[in-house]
Amino acid sequence: MSRYQTQSSEAQYQPGSNERVLKNHMGVTDPTKMEDIEAVLLAKLYERVFTGGHFPRQVRVSTLASWHRQWLGNVYLWAGQVRNVELSKGGFRFTSPKQIGPCLQHFESVFLNQYAGVSEMPRATLIRYLAQSHVEFILIHPFREGNGRISRLLIDVLCQQAGLGLLDYRLWEENKDFYIAAIQAGVGHDYQHMERLINDILPLTFSSLSISER
Repeated sequence: MSRYQTQSSEAQYQPGSNERVLKNHMGVTDPTKMEDIEAVLLAKLYERVFTGGHFPRQVRVSTLASWHRQWLGNVYLWAGQVRNVELSKGGFRFTSPKQIGPCLQHFESVFLNQYAGVSEMPRATLIRYLAQSHVEFILIHPFREGNGRISRLLIDVLCQQAGLGLLDYRLWEENKDFYIAAIQAGVGHDYQHMERLINDILPLTFSSLSISER
């Protein structure tokens, strides 16, 4: 498969979807149905990672790509591959495709390489680390679709590694405007707002929140 074939598929919508659903293997045209499918597949990925014996000993960019492919590989041709199309949301443009590779290398060296040490981080240090890594990953936006959900899976893996269990993101959903503003502030390396969001949902002690309760 060439880069240009992948790029072409990333830019296409499913015929009959009125440009509301990306071109997919399943022929789904209803966005609500696609959301349901993606949610079910994501729950299966969580089960595989957290209870299926596939919890990572280390996390690399290749790990994130593998999660993305396991999650959406039966849905989209480009699952698990770095995007080749420009993306923006609400007038905000994410990293250009030409810069994604170098940005991911930097993300791995600065953030993912600290994976083994998160269990030793004091709470304040962990909050800063989670906030900065989350913002930077979202700004890179390496995949065509599903970056927010992969980034939350990464946070959950990091928190599990730190002995805190899975997080409950409902507060973020209830304050979506503040969350978006916190991401955009990260362009100027201002992470205080995301630190506040992380602090608000990070448990003080180990959490037994199950996958089914998420």
